[in-house]
Amino acid sequence: MINALTIDVEDYFQVSAFEQHVKREDWSAYPVRVVDNTRRLLDILQQSGVFATFFVLGWVAERCPALIKDIQIAGHEIACHGYAHRRVSGQSRQEFRDDIRRGKSLLEDLIGQAVLGYRAPSYSISMGSLWAFDELLEAGYRYDSSVFPVRHDYYGIPDWPRFPFNVIRDANGSWAPENAPSSEPAESSRMMEIPITTLHLAGTNIPIAGGGYFRLFPYCLTRWGLQRINRIDSSPFVFYLHPWEIDPGQPRMTDIGFKTRFRHYVNLSRTENRFRNLLSDFEFSTMRSLFEDFFDHDSVKQKH
Repeated sequence: MINALTIDVEDYFQVSAFEQHVKREDWSAYPVRVVDNTRRLLDILQQSGVFATFFVLGWVAERCPALIKDIQIAGHEIACHGYAHRRVSGQSRQEFRDDIRRGKSLLEDLIGQAVLGYRAPSYSISMGSLWAFDELLEAGYRYDSSVFPVRHDYYGIPDWPRFPFNVIRDANGSWAPENAPSSEPAESSRMMEIPITTLHLAGTNIPIAGGGYFRLFPYCLTRWGLQRINRIDSSPFVFYLHPWEIDPGQPRMTDIGFKTRFRHYVNLSRTENRFRNLLSDFEFSTMRSLFEDFFDHDSVKQKH
């Protein structure tokens, strides 16, 4: 079974967990490591013959345009991670609108193609910010991958579907999964949601498909869980990784709490080998390739 591989292109100092310690206006003062780390991932993917979807932060694209073009030239999908890596819940609606449009425009100007996909920083579309779907549709996005169906202190909609579905706006303007009771929506009120995959055990959704969980759990457990999703659920999974997660030599933040330090730095030295094993054990492709039947063919034509 072919699964979706995604890379969230941001640097180590831009993660949401550091936002109380690293001001955005100071980002330029930090050593940039995202270029070298992303190129390492590109080399690994080329060696494995795997294509992925890169959710690129607009701030990175603006400062490292050659990197974004190289990702495209290598055959990968470019999608948007917003511009300034701010949680949806931390923005006004106007700020969110400006952020997702600025990031999308930067990327499209660089690659000369329409950008279809969006992923919110820290998967921060939640029940309190479902209005984000209105803004994403109006900005021209065709799919979103921001919902994490788990309980977490920063994100999650635990009772939403675990696998790709259409999210729709009903006559009252409320957004919900398409299988929820609602009046028949117009096409302009529907968006595809590709949630981060979870493993369902003992009535609970367990995060298994990437990021800190990939670094925390032994690889044999991750492999078992992902194989179970393919075999028992008969569904592809969505895996995610950040370039800084294969960089144990990154500068260390010293003024952060124990939980934040543990979440960010645990097993960084093991991630690259685990990632290589993952690419050997499973089949992968891009979001766009895996779910292209959901998209209007006109939307994937080149912009220029």
